[in-house]
Amino acid sequence: MTVVDSSAYRRRQVLEWVALHSFAVALALLFALPFVFVLLTALMSDQQSLTRDLWPQPFAWHNLVDIWHTPGFTTWWRNTLVYAVLGTALTLLSSVPVAYALAYFRFRGRNVAMMVVIATMMLPPQVSIIPLYLVWAQNFHLTGTLWPLIIPLAFGDAFSIFLLRQFMLTVPRAYLEAARIDGCGDFRTMIRVVIPMIKPAIAAVGLFQFFYCWNDYFGPQIYASENPGAWTLSYGLQTFKSAHHTDWNLTMAATVLVLAPVILLFFLAQKAFIEGVTLTGVKG
Repeated sequence: MTVVDSSAYRRRQVLEWVALHSFAVALALLFALPFVFVLLTALMSDQQSLTRDLWPQPFAWHNLVDIWHTPGFTTWWRNTLVYAVLGTALTLLSSVPVAYALAYFRFRGRNVAMMVVIATMMLPPQVSIIPLYLVWAQNFHLTGTLWPLIIPLAFGDAFSIFLLRQFMLTVPRAYLEAARIDGCGDFRTMIRVVIPMIKPAIAAVGLFQFFYCWNDYFGPQIYASENPGAWTLSYGLQTFKSAHHTDWNLTMAATVLVLAPVILLFFLAQKAFIEGVTLTGVKG
């Protein structure tokens, strides 16, 4: 290769790098701009938020403090945290054993059971909400609380079971056979061998479930709307917006406080999350 060809090749590589990264930066800005707009509006004064200004002058950081001290906001925050953390823990505790059984146990009807699990993912929650509401209201008297949303998660989640099962199929069977040779039963094999090897999948499933519970609006609206003490952030934010429909800075400040924990959690766990999602569908 001559010096001219080498120089042209390096120049082409530089241009390709610039083009590729410019496109990536443009996409990143496209997705980030709405969040930047929400944050900047949240830091504006009452008068400035009604103008065309895009930059707060000055920054009204007290908006976030005022929202935090709004009556009921800390209660919504606490309820959402309990719902998300407890719901995620119950989902993982119940889904991992079921996924392990569907991945490694050999029994008649295993494929049918897996098809039933997948079929439940296609059933919209609106289809069964009325009979379920009647059961929780008339038999257990738990309406006005979040327990009708939390308790069912102790019996597994179809989407979580599917993802975990797909990931478990990527674990070499040699590890399981070695554990059984050493005298481990199915439970110890699951705890000592399989779970440590599927941590990325568990992290991905946990994040999916945490985000779902944190952002859930339909469930709290159905079961907890009659009791303000059981409202979550998603439902409380809607009522806050209705009460402050002209105070865009306060509405955006409340939105920032709702979004901040989710965004922070995703950035802290994005490596495990992306790895879990990427490797889940390797083997079927």
